[in-house]
Amino acid sequence: MIKTKGDDCILELLALLCDQKRSRRKRNKILLFPNVPPAPGMPCAGEDRSIYRRGARRWRKLYRVNGHIFQAKRFNRRAFCAFCQDRIWGLGRQGFKCIQCKLLVHKKCHKLVQKPCSNEHVDPIEVKEDANGEGTLGLRSSVRSRADPEPLPETPPAPAPVRNEDLEPGSQRQYSLDDFELIRVIGRGSYAKVLMVELKRTKRVYAMKVIKKALVTDDEDIDWVQTEKHVFETASNHPFLVGLHSCFQTPSRLFFVIEFVRGGDLMFHMQRQRRLPEEHARFYAAEISLALHFLHERGVIYRDLKLDNVLLDHEGHIKLTDYGMCKEGVRPGDTTSTFCGTPNYIAPEILRGEEYGFSVDWWALGVLTYEMLAGRSPFDIAHAADNPDQNTEDYLFQVILEKTIRIPRSLSVKAASVLKGFLNKSPVERLGCGDNGFLDIVNHPFFKSIEWEMLEQKQVVPPFKPRLEGERDLANFPPEFTDEPVHLTPDDHTVIADIDQSEFEGFEYVNPLLMSLEDCV
Repeated sequence: MIKTKGDDCILELLALLCDQKRSRRKRNKILLFPNVPPAPGMPCAGEDRSIYRRGARRWRKLYRVNGHIFQAKRFNRRAFCAFCQDRIWGLGRQGFKCIQCKLLVHKKCHKLVQKPCSNEHVDPIEVKEDANGEGTLGLRSSVRSRADPEPLPETPPAPAPVRNEDLEPGSQRQYSLDDFELIRVIGRGSYAKVLMVELKRTKRVYAMKVIKKALVTDDEDIDWVQTEKHVFETASNHPFLVGLHSCFQTPSRLFFVIEFVRGGDLMFHMQRQRRLPEEHARFYAAEISLALHFLHERGVIYRDLKLDNVLLDHEGHIKLTDYGMCKEGVRPGDTTSTFCGTPNYIAPEILRGEEYGFSVDWWALGVLTYEMLAGRSPFDIAHAADNPDQNTEDYLFQVILEKTIRIPRSLSVKAASVLKGFLNKSPVERLGCGDNGFLDIVNHPFFKSIEWEMLEQKQVVPPFKPRLEGERDLANFPPEFTDEPVHLTPDDHTVIADIDQSEFEGFEYVNPLLMSLEDCV
């Protein structure tokens, strides 16, 4: 084929167009939304705020053995192991249940099950009470040997009739929905709504987290609600953690009444400023690390540190909130393995399927500190919007596991050093995870100017104070929440009838410290 002069011109023109396209991509990488917003805090043209607030999730953990698909379960009634035939007992999720044939086993026995899964629901075992109140097994056939056990599933509890009077205020609860005035919606999650409310008796303003019971149907979900309540109680004793005022319930909903933090969250302020001065980021990172250390000392892994969950009070101090992802009861050296978190903040050890401990919180603090200093995530994927294959969760996880994190040259040596320390992919070598633990963070050069004792006593003046015109000023909350109508949808009695109210016994709580403060009003 003979090339003409015109062909050369076309090739040169194509090359020029490609160069222009590459240069445009470089500019887009630096300025994703180069437009000017109509007002501070408002989105630019083409900017969707929902891409920033990615909710945390728990991935269900399943164990596959001999065709069975086991899942950790909590049993309300007496259940017996199909392998060793002993009773399954304990707190929390005591045993495993096959989601196909409903086989029940101890956690310690699930790997020893020899009978393959039939994929069919087996007949339940009857649990009878003898004259002494002891449980006896009524088998449908003769007793079988341990080598070939018959599945012994739990007997599902019969739903108890729900009576509204059982859930009205009484001697076991001092608050109900009638005690509060609903003022405004200030937040919304995947299964909860957050309202600003006023306690009518004292005129004090609180936040109220509302959860529909119908959405808390799984045993694990119920455990997580209880965990969140316990951590809220623990957090009431720390200046940088949102504390709990009270808990109560109706036949359809659960209510957490918590501290109202007026300054908005760091995500809202970061959307305005894009990046923070180094001294601001240092202050917030230090207060967050004190809050995390407090939780770790009490056996709690936070597991959901992100900009959305870091609030600013009216003075400018931080407060962590939302304890729905917490793991409690973790002693030094203990580990857990639940695959959970907000995708952009999940630590590499979680993605690798390894057992992990408090290290995952220090990784998340590194990601958050990077976002404050650089104005973007350390795992931003260039041109991901143009390439569907690069705009997936799996690809993000691959980047977190394999990509070398590049520190912006504009940051100081000390800032670069602390980011490299927190964002070490090996949890053993990560800052805060060594033999000295939290002391390694306290003594890091990046935090040299921090007076830790004064900081913990809130005697250090914050670098930024949110603008607030009054106790009810909501200027620091996203308008997509505050513009929502304030009401709770009417109860559906058919849905309520399917809820096992016994799952939520003992949910009511009143914080004695806050109660004593109210008595002084």
